[in-house]
Amino acid sequence: MPIQVVLLPLFVEVALTFGLMFAMAFARRGDFTSRRVHPRDIALGQMAWAPRTQQVSNAFRNQFELPLLFYVLTILAVMTRHADLLFVVMAWIFVLLRIPHAYIHVTSNRVMWRGTIYILGALVLVAMWVIFAVRILLGLP
Repeated sequence: MPIQVVLLPLFVEVALTFGLMFAMAFARRGDFTSRRVHPRDIALGQMAWAPRTQQVSNAFRNQFELPLLFYVLTILAVMTRHADLLFVVMAWIFVLLRIPHAYIHVTSNRVMWRGTIYILGALVLVAMWVIFAVRILLGLP
């Protein structure tokens, strides 16, 4: 499997993370320039941000939770040459679930929808890890 094909889902996830980072920075700047928040109000915590800003910040922070396991697995799969078609398909499913998860997080923030998509992505990632671990431990290609 060409390395570009294997890494493309990872690059999309990284782009999503950077997009959320810029959205968060834009929202925070808006809070400062509108004087809704003073720097001293957030110096020791995030609780003073406007609700919309906190919502975007939470979506950004979430990209360092479950996706971290995706990043590690992708790197390991590349290093051990276990990134096959099944891996790439599952990687795309995971990333394509992260996009609506983030969208819901920064828009309607409907917890049940967001939670359902999160669980589906988590199950895909668990399956990816199980398949990878079994193949490595049993010496399968």
